[in-house]
Amino acid sequence: MNIMLFHSVYGLRPAVHSAAERLRAAGHEVHVPDLYEGRTAETVEEAREIKDEIGTDELLRRAVAAAAPYSESGLVYAGFSLGAALAQNVALADEKARGLLLLHGTSDLADDASVDDLPVQLHVAEPDPFEPDDWLTAWYLRMQRAGADVEVFRYRGAGHLYTDPDLPDHDSEAAEATWKTAMGFLETL
Repeated sequence: MNIMLFHSVYGLRPAVHSAAERLRAAGHEVHVPDLYEGRTAETVEEAREIKDEIGTDELLRRAVAAAAPYSESGLVYAGFSLGAALAQNVALADEKARGLLLLHGTSDLADDASVDDLPVQLHVAEPDPFEPDDWLTAWYLRMQRAGADVEVFRYRGAGHLYTDPDLPDHDSEAAEATWKTAMGFLETL
């Protein structure tokens, strides 16, 4: 499987490289663009400053540009938090997308969004301050209405970015459960 993996608001940190290596070890080709052009953050405040300085529109443009050389072959889009939101936006606009793996995040979608049975898997903490229950319910219904085949997995007690071992949110049990389920999902595509 050909996978485009987008980093979180913290930038291209070791956890993203580790995730890419895990996917490569399972036989996938993985592309990991650096949407922050070398910058990373140690705190959420620093991360938001970088994101705001670059801007959401520019980050989406960079994500589209990173995917463009590979999209003809049919990509699985994946991402962490902010990267998941970007992955969702790019995948919904790519008619050849083969799947969407969202870790810790979602994005709003246009009322006219339409996909043809796009397989989607979402993994989020429960509760998650950035993905509250009401939002997730509305997101799920809108994704289904758009034609996506959606699965949602919640991890009680985990922090928002629980798969990143270098952040305080890390939850090793939830992270391993996520990766086991995600690998199974990728094998079905």
